[in-house]
Amino acid sequence: MHRRSFLGALAAAPLLLSASVARSARADGRPRLKSIARDALGTTLFLSLDHAPFAGCGYHDDTVIVFVPSHYRFHDDEGVAVLAHMHGHNTTAERAIASHQLREQLADSKQNAVLVVPQLAVLAADSSCGQLEAPGGFVRLIGEAVGTTARVARATLGDTAFPSRAPLGTVCLSAHSGGYHAAACALRAGGVDVREVYLFDALYAEVDAFRDWVVSRRGEPLHRRHKLVSYFTEGGTTEANDRSLRAELERASVDCAEELQEGELSRHDLSHSEAVFVRSGAWHSNVTWETNALRDCLYASALPRHLASTWFARKSGARPIERRR
Repeated sequence: MHRRSFLGALAAAPLLLSASVARSARADGRPRLKSIARDALGTTLFLSLDHAPFAGCGYHDDTVIVFVPSHYRFHDDEGVAVLAHMHGHNTTAERAIASHQLREQLADSKQNAVLVVPQLAVLAADSSCGQLEAPGGFVRLIGEAVGTTARVARATLGDTAFPSRAPLGTVCLSAHSGGYHAAACALRAGGVDVREVYLFDALYAEVDAFRDWVVSRRGEPLHRRHKLVSYFTEGGTTEANDRSLRAELERASVDCAEELQEGELSRHDLSHSEAVFVRSGAWHSNVTWETNALRDCLYASALPRHLASTWFARKSGARPIERRR
């Protein structure tokens, strides 16, 4: 997929924080703001964080990108809900956001959450995730990203602002391809009770981490359970591992659903099953976005939403698949 670069698109929007403010933040050693821009979708920040996966180690890239949708509104009783995305091999956080249309899909879903995308291995075929492999690494990353965004972008965020000490709300996690290891680390000992996980052709290994996480809350009500949605492509490692995981979950009495062609399951199935397995007809690099896979996972998620949507008007029967351009 070839589109104009993410930075090129943001360059068309006015930069809303002066360079002098960014420089002062770097000088005193606190978490830094690299750039910030606002467009019709919302506000996007490039941050330099102490708890980024490779801050001071490995690839030495401390970038974390945070996107606050223009429809976001903070509510005291729900904290700051977060969708964290772990990108795959041979890319960057910036490229993944653009090529997988992560901002667009979150905005379309109308869910009241912010997007956090940390930089993992830079342009490398490497699933390591630096500081996220340490116990509590995920909660430190998310907490710093949310708190820093609230402080450095308060004026820019306007109606979408939230307090710097606001508690974390519902946290969901998505991963594409080689991002599976970072996701598994977050579930094992990340320090956050992740509510839902969306894998996009990503179940290459560590099946036990995802199995144990789902099983630990099997049979719980919707507001407490752990839910997994896993997309896979035909004929490869991810299909074999997804079938193995589904069999193990069914033996553990987890409510599973599977579709061998996208659209066979209803929107009710996608919302209420504890584990959903979807065979995608898209290319590996397109699984996350081409059929609005992430958007539909978010629609069907436990994330808070305060805006009306027609997505729920047709709950039963095969759900329509809408392709992105």
